[in-house]
Amino acid sequence: MKLIIDTDPGIDDAMAIAYAAAAPDIELIGLTTIFGNTHVHQSSRNARFLVDKLGLKIPVAEGAPFARGEDRHAPSEHVHGPEGFGDITEIPQIGENHVQPAAEFLVEMARKHRGELVICAIGPLTNIADAIKLDPEFAGNLANLVIMGGAVFCPGNITEHAEANIYHDAKAANEVFAAPLPTVLVGLDVTLKTLYETADFENLAQKSPEMGGFLCDISRFYLKFYKEIGGLEGCGLHDSTAVIACTHEPMFEMVETGLHVVLDGPEIGATRVDPMRPPVRVCRDVDGAGVVRLFTQRVASLP
Repeated sequence: MKLIIDTDPGIDDAMAIAYAAAAPDIELIGLTTIFGNTHVHQSSRNARFLVDKLGLKIPVAEGAPFARGEDRHAPSEHVHGPEGFGDITEIPQIGENHVQPAAEFLVEMARKHRGELVICAIGPLTNIADAIKLDPEFAGNLANLVIMGGAVFCPGNITEHAEANIYHDAKAANEVFAAPLPTVLVGLDVTLKTLYETADFENLAQKSPEMGGFLCDISRFYLKFYKEIGGLEGCGLHDSTAVIACTHEPMFEMVETGLHVVLDGPEIGATRVDPMRPPVRVCRDVDGAGVVRLFTQRVASLP
C-alpha cells in the first residue's frame, strides 16, 4: 500500500510513523506536516528528524500553519511537551522540507498514483481540505482517506463534545466530510480501546533499543498526562490505530454514515451523524488487544 501520513509530530504521531516504517505491507512515500500538537515548523523539523532516525528516504512537505480564518495556533504543550517530544527539547534540524507545500504534494502524488494512494491524516484536516480545493480530481484519485479524528458515538477529549484534531480546524474538517471521498474515520470511539501502558513501552525498548527506546523515553511525559487528566494507566494508540486501519480493516467494526461538523457555539468541533452527507465508514469498535500486539510486533522489528 502506497501511503502518505499527514502529521503533526507529536508523541503518538512518532509512534504511528515508526509503525508505518516497520510495516511490510506499507510503502511510505512521504510525510506532510500540519499545525496541531506543535507549530507547523516544529512538526516539519520533528518529521524530518524521524525520517532520518528511521533511515527513510522520503520527502517531508510542510503544510498549513493555521486553521481556516485564523492567524495563530496554540500547540498542545501540556500533552506533548514544548517541542512535541515530551521532555526531549534538543531536536536537531536535519535536512530540508520538500519544495512543494503539502497540498500541492498531495495533489501531485494522488495524480501520480491514481487509485493506489492512501492518505492517513492524523492531525487537523486543513491540508486535506486545501488539496480538495486545489484539484477537483483529487478525491477521485485517492484509493482511501483514513482520518484519526472525531468522537461520533462517545464524548470528546478537548471538550465534552469534540476531539482535538477536528476541533483545531472544524471548518476544514466539515469541508472534507462534504467531499465524495472514500473515507474511514478512526476516532475516540475506538482509539481509547487500544491502551499502551508503561510496561508495553519498556518491553518495546528492550526489543528495539534505538527506536523503541526513543518512543519509551518520549512516552513518559505523555503517560503522565493520561494519568493526571484521565486516571488512565496507559495512552491510547490514537494515530497508530489509524495507520493500522489502513491495512487491517477486518480488525474494526464499522458503520456507514454521513457526517457534519458543528462550526460554532459550545459544541464546535463535534462530529455529528448527517444522512444527507456522503457516506463515511466510522469505526465503532476494534480488536484493541490485537492492535496493541500488532503495533509491538512491527515496531519491535526496528533497530
